[in-house]
Amino acid sequence: MHARRVVAKDDPLTYAKAGVDIKAKDEAARAITGLLSFARTSSVGKPLGGPGHYAGMVEFGEHALVLATDGVGSKLEVATAIKKWDTVGIDCVAMNVNDAICVGAEPIAFVDYLAIEKPDAHLVAELAKGLNEGARASNMTIVGGETAILPGLVKGFDLAGTVLAFVRKDRIVDGSGIRPGDIILGVASSGIHSNGYTLVRRAMERAEKGYHDKLPDGRTIGETLLEPTRIYVKAALDMLQALPAGGVHGISHVTGSGLLNVPRLKKDVRYVFDDPLPVPPVFREVQSWGGVAEDEMWRTFNMGMGLCVVVAPEHADAAVATLAKHFPAKRVGRVEAGNGISLPRAGVELTGAKF
Repeated sequence: MHARRVVAKDDPLTYAKAGVDIKAKDEAARAITGLLSFARTSSVGKPLGGPGHYAGMVEFGEHALVLATDGVGSKLEVATAIKKWDTVGIDCVAMNVNDAICVGAEPIAFVDYLAIEKPDAHLVAELAKGLNEGARASNMTIVGGETAILPGLVKGFDLAGTVLAFVRKDRIVDGSGIRPGDIILGVASSGIHSNGYTLVRRAMERAEKGYHDKLPDGRTIGETLLEPTRIYVKAALDMLQALPAGGVHGISHVTGSGLLNVPRLKKDVRYVFDDPLPVPPVFREVQSWGGVAEDEMWRTFNMGMGLCVVVAPEHADAAVATLAKHFPAKRVGRVEAGNGISLPRAGVELTGAKF
């Protein structure tokens, strides 16, 4: 075991100090979307909605075809450090399908992209195990993929994917219906999921922690950090089926930037989280290792809530009951007039949005 290192309170670690400046990243994303101006003119494939939501949509008769793409990120470095790669494929699938369901869409097909420094049959087979499990949990087919051998460009490997989903146009959930008085529901995460690992690793370095060190619950740090991202597809689809069209006003996948993801649904209201889900101990460990400020934790990590659902008040009980059949879920707050995000118990006020 490594000795615990005391972090000075006047030198708190932030995501930006760790090497990831979310504000700069979002500015870069806006720069890209600002230049992608061409749009197909045919009635089939015509874009629906604008940039900034969790998934892109195009016209396809009575339905919208939905696309989302994402990767696993630097969680892969943890997997490589302890030579355990059989779960990160689940993360790859989860980061995509959990975005697709935010517009009410059902995933049907997936393709993956593996960029690797050199051929490694064992590594690829382990990745495939997780991809297959993620597909099973999402009830979709992996229809293809690409493996690129890129020595000199890639160190180790990177894993990403793209999901194809669909939704009836009259059942799209886009956040436009959110209004003051709505109820916010939270669905529990399984842990850190697949975001913020650069900050986690820098915090570990500060505290001189290793992946084989034990946490208070007896698990190693590495095992805890590799807990797969929870896949919410079945829970979300069951909820959407149980409620009438329009009963769900918004769905937010709480990923990188933490609660700042929620205003992506609608910016001109205030989201008050007055009864959040319990924060898993691993987040408080990371906070302690890096001396990370409370507001920085909530703007970086999911803090125990991987999915946030905004519903009309009269549907809140039914929605919670359906979600809770799959994962721990409860009312966590409400929507008010105003703007920003409030966590009264934590004394945290956040402004802005991810995009």
